[in-house]
Amino acid sequence: MSKNYLAIGGCIVRPLTLALSAFALAGTLAGCSTIYRSPSVSAGVSDTGKVRVVAMTPETVLVANRSAYQPQTLPAVFGLSAGSGAGASPRGLGALPDAPSTQEGARSALRLDPPPAVNTGPYTIGVGDVVVLSTPSTQGTVGELTGLLAAQNSRNGYTVQDDGSINIPDVGRVRLAGLTVDEGEALLFQRLVENQLDPTFSLEVSEFNSRRVSVGGAVGQPGVLPITLTPLTLGEAIAAAGSVSVSDIDVSSVRIYRDGNMYQIPLEDLYSRSDLQNLRLVAGDSVFVDADYDLNRAERFFAQQIQLKQTTVAGRQIALGELTTAVSLRRAELNERRDNFLKTLELDAVDRGYVYLSGEVRTQGRFTLPFNRKVVLADALFDTGGGIAKKTGDASEVYVLRASSDVREFGAVTAWHLDIRNAANLAMSSRFELRPDDIVFIAENPVTRWGRVVDQITPSLITAPINALD
Repeated sequence: MSKNYLAIGGCIVRPLTLALSAFALAGTLAGCSTIYRSPSVSAGVSDTGKVRVVAMTPETVLVANRSAYQPQTLPAVFGLSAGSGAGASPRGLGALPDAPSTQEGARSALRLDPPPAVNTGPYTIGVGDVVVLSTPSTQGTVGELTGLLAAQNSRNGYTVQDDGSINIPDVGRVRLAGLTVDEGEALLFQRLVENQLDPTFSLEVSEFNSRRVSVGGAVGQPGVLPITLTPLTLGEAIAAAGSVSVSDIDVSSVRIYRDGNMYQIPLEDLYSRSDLQNLRLVAGDSVFVDADYDLNRAERFFAQQIQLKQTTVAGRQIALGELTTAVSLRRAELNERRDNFLKTLELDAVDRGYVYLSGEVRTQGRFTLPFNRKVVLADALFDTGGGIAKKTGDASEVYVLRASSDVREFGAVTAWHLDIRNAANLAMSSRFELRPDDIVFIAENPVTRWGRVVDQITPSLITAPINALD
């Protein structure tokens, strides 16, 4: 090659003089293939299709968000609980044993030995009770509470299960056993508010199954009576059992078995004293009307009641054990299914949606769209480390590139342009929804572009004098 020419970056140029500036050199090399060319977004028609550049404004953001898109949902197993569900009822008490037969005999005068008066206090909800959440009958309220109020409007009760809880759709398990109606209402109010449901309701007990009193002996209809919100008195219990059926009131008595002790009230005293008739009964009391001379009949009745209660307690313990085992197995199954899905997710074997980050971002890569919710441009810019590179990015050239899904516009791309030199425009980034396969592109600023050109020219400036000496 002649010494009168220089080879720079593959181009043949005249020898440089000391007065030739770097700017002149850049102009000389503008047509060379080695000059740095930065990516940019421009409207028009290219070989790949039509490109539309649309500025982000409140109106155009609404247009962009109209494109149909539903986020991927987590598998249904993540929304299931291990509870046994509403409607489960405790084991039944079974039929009461038949009253022993009447025996003949003689006895001395009956002795009055009433049980001590007790203050039962307000009624507390117990296992086996059925509660109903009553709501206003207005259509608006029913619509707001969705599935929960639909069940309430039809007055479907919730049975208090062996663990003392009820299971309400959209709310979960709520423990009511041991609470008064007011306390249970306050707890349900709090749980409804926590689950963002309208807490307009009232709590009622529709079936009283947890506190009972058995009545047997010489009565018209022996059986079991529930204790409700209104305290149950001895006179009311006998009347509800069909009243007393004895031939001789003088030798008849009412015996009450409570907490391992037996108490006696002669029938003559019961009828003559209102305080004995208003004697309050408590849960677990056994009342026996005795028209016999022998105490053995009453004793056998109470023995049968004790055996029945022991059998009931054992049955409840078995049922509770079965429930606990079933819940444990169910929980283990759900956890295994969730773990399997998470492992599949770790292996990237689940089809996911992605947004790609390119250009002058801090970290180029892809941003995975989450489950169950939509994301906006601000999430991609600030949550994933993909924000604008402060030293090299151009705040006036932020784009979201979205390919058209219409086959009639095959290859067409819409470039949604955001200029955040005015920081107030960042508010639109928190409303612009991203879609799968969107590309967030940030152009380089002019200084960065020139600096990269100079970086490529500088090696040529160094080698040019060397080549001139050859």
